[in-house]
Amino acid sequence: MVGILGKKLGMTQIFSEDGLAIPVTIVEAGPCKVVQVKTLENDGYSAVQLGFEKKPERLVNKPMMGHFRKHKIEPFRFLREFRDFPEEYCEVGKEVTVEVFEEGNIVKVTGISKGKGFQGVVKRHGFGGGPRTHGQSDRLRAPGSIGASAFPSRVIKGLRMAGRMGGKQVTVKGLTIVKIDKENNLLFIKGAVPGARNSLLIIRRQES
Repeated sequence: MVGILGKKLGMTQIFSEDGLAIPVTIVEAGPCKVVQVKTLENDGYSAVQLGFEKKPERLVNKPMMGHFRKHKIEPFRFLREFRDFPEEYCEVGKEVTVEVFEEGNIVKVTGISKGKGFQGVVKRHGFGGGPRTHGQSDRLRAPGSIGASAFPSRVIKGLRMAGRMGGKQVTVKGLTIVKIDKENNLLFIKGAVPGARNSLLIIRRQES
């Protein structure tokens, strides 16, 4: 599957030829380098490991530095694997740029969603809260009942309650690449993608 690593820069809007405003996320995608090629014979599966964003050697720990030196390539901050990558890129040191995509391609974007901290059920799960009138004074955003009494005498697993919100891996599918700036390695993807500014994104072409 064709893919690339990138960094979310922010959102803006661009205008189509017929004057429609299209909300887009600007992603600095690549250039990435192939750090390792995994094969069925040696590793039990075939994949390509891409590196993104160079990292000073003084900040790299010894095990990772050994990995980079083994493959005779400079250290990178981020490493991610892609299965079923095109054969022309299955070579250590090969550069992968935004040119692997075309305008109009449908992609899926994976990132770490923004962390919201500890949140209640209204914000976290969209609960309606309690009534605002009829003598109610302090249950506006309360979760309500969390189970029965005598039976089953416990709170069922998976019950939606207050807790930590966000900060998890999220994949958004069916996004369209509206524009590609090859000179500056930028992808303009229609709609919103997960994560804060400058966070890592994995962009994969959606086959079906």
